Amino acid sequence: MTKGEETKHHFVLVHGSAMGGWCWFRVASLLKEGGHKVSALDLGASGIDPATADQVATFAEYTHPLIRLLQSIPADERVVLVGHSFGGLSISLAAEMFPAKVSAAVFVAAFMPQPSKPPTDVLYHDYTLATMLKRPAPFYRQDLSSQNFVSEENYGRTKRAYIVCKDDQIIKESFQRWMIEISPVNEDDNVCMNKLVFASELE
Repeated sequence: MTKGEETKHHFVLVHGSAMGGWCWFRVASLLKEGGHKVSALDLGASGIDPATADQVATFAEYTHPLIRLLQSIPADERVVLVGHSFGGLSISLAAEMFPAKVSAAVFVAAFMPQPSKPPTDVLYHDYTLATMLKRPAPFYRQDLSSQNFVSEENYGRTKRAYIVCKDDQIIKESFQRWMIEISPVNEDDNVCMNKLVFASELE
């Protein structure tokens, strides 16, 4: 395959708590310049979504825009899911529900659940910050503590990569590495980035 024939992908970029699809503007621009297709959506009560946090009652409702997007994708198309921070849980649910439509899931300083265990095992680190933000972020602690929404059969067979962000002030590097240790990925990389990964200098 020549350079001009390199495979192009459809990247679905999923933001973290109290953010929106807008936060990926630079990454999206770089990917598009490379000829890739990019979808950077707003989850429930996030970005320009008009709902408020108290109107989005469950994690499933919060993640529904991502699920709706994957439902609309043809059966023979596969996407690369990229999740930052709390977005890691959303892309995990999507990979569980649509394993045949996900070619890879990339966690960028993101929460990465372990199959057959409640996601709250890796969740509480972001909660204090989320409650201090100008637009309160839904965290669904009670909802998520009562369910194991990823399995070895679906999510577990998805190719996963983890980008460790050494400078992240929310999910510390040691905690990122702990998640990789308890739920090994296919690839992990060390990237020194700013706290807001989408605002970092990317080579």
